[in-house]
Amino acid sequence: MTDHNGGSESPELSLEFRPKFDMAGLVTAVVIENSTKDVLMVAHMNADAIAQTQSSGIAHFWSRSRQELWMKGGTSGNNLSVTEMRTDCDQDALLLYVDPAGPACHTGEHSCFYRIVSDGTLVRVKT
Repeated sequence: MTDHNGGSESPELSLEFRPKFDMAGLVTAVVIENSTKDVLMVAHMNADAIAQTQSSGIAHFWSRSRQELWMKGGTSGNNLSVTEMRTDCDQDALLLYVDPAGPACHTGEHSCFYRIVSDGTLVRVKT
């Protein structure tokens, strides 16, 4: 049997890393801090972002708004050092476990998830 990525074994059973990209050539990446297990951010990666992350150890992503590859912290210095990359069962999403060099959010917040949705309003998480 041939799978959708051209291999002979389904991604659910294979030990070969074969990301299942969406129609735009992207997979979703959830970034988790090693020490706290906080979800820091969610971004997208294409094949180049995955390759750059694997070769450098620093998280790279694809910007859907700017249509370009970017290294997290390239401007701010708040890099995300990747210690482990995991994929889900069908290889269409990734988890990146990281050691951040500063805030993960471009707003300066530790995590992009700094607000709680409560009755239609947003409440800032107390840190």
